[in-house]
Amino acid sequence: MTRQIGILLYPDFQLLDAAGVTAAFEIAGGFGGAPYEMTPLSHHGGLVRSSSGMTIETVPLAAARSFDTLIVVGGEGHRQAMSCPELLDFIRHQARTARRICSVCTGAFLLAEAGMLDGRRVTTHWQQAPAMAAQFPKIRVSADAIHIHDGLIWTSAGISAGIDMALALIAEDLGADIARRTAQQMVVFYHRPGGQSQFSALLEMTSPQERFAELLGWIRSNLEQRLTVDILASQAGMSPRNFSRSFRAAVGMSPARAVEKLRLETARERVERSTLPIEAIAVMTGFHDPERMRRAFLREFHQPPQAIRRNAVVEAT
Repeated sequence: MTRQIGILLYPDFQLLDAAGVTAAFEIAGGFGGAPYEMTPLSHHGGLVRSSSGMTIETVPLAAARSFDTLIVVGGEGHRQAMSCPELLDFIRHQARTARRICSVCTGAFLLAEAGMLDGRRVTTHWQQAPAMAAQFPKIRVSADAIHIHDGLIWTSAGISAGIDMALALIAEDLGADIARRTAQQMVVFYHRPGGQSQFSALLEMTSPQERFAELLGWIRSNLEQRLTVDILASQAGMSPRNFSRSFRAAVGMSPARAVEKLRLETARERVERSTLPIEAIAVMTGFHDPERMRRAFLREFHQPPQAIRRNAVVEAT
């Protein structure tokens, strides 16, 4: 059986949003013996220019068939595309017949404008998540997820997260082994859990001047140690008072909060990706007491470590 995949484009779309998912389906089809057929679509058809200047030949909506899966890409032109009634009507029509409706990055805004996301939990690029939540209050926007599956709707985060979503779709269609082999061929990670953070705590905290970048890296490598303000100030070669003031100004949070965020990120990675006991992870990441780590997880992730591990196992199977 050939699965028909429609990829909806518009002027100033993000090229990698389209190319990443296309490559994943192409490679998986070769492994799976049940190839995918990809059809680039646009309002009028013909060549559509991406934001990079490169173009893709497309089929006009009027000539499009029904699809097993429709993928709406993101890009700089998504806001103008949201005002095109024909695009929105096409999405609504496909939602009545397609098995899956998907978006990459800011393509989720078109699904939202078409009314596809009301009452659903979705994601988009983290920079655009606050705007989506404000513009579409009926949608539950998760700013930190890589991809989310809610009913027939799949949404993914910024750009390369579309590949993670495509691998999850392939695993659903053809099994985990084909998805894993596809990832190996593409030289990407096979499985990033959908709920994994879109960006690292180090990236979030590093200041534009990178004044404390080296110190943050040192903290990340020494989480099991006792990391007081005095110890961090000494490592930075500053007095504790001057360090605390300068660190907060540059990083945007207190030293204690930065240490906790780095501990939480590392602990979550080990909870999701290893079989180490929770108690051991608490010691290795500087929480020491598993109950202290559990409380920190509830504050930050609204779930205890055991629930996050269970969810990661379910997503991986």
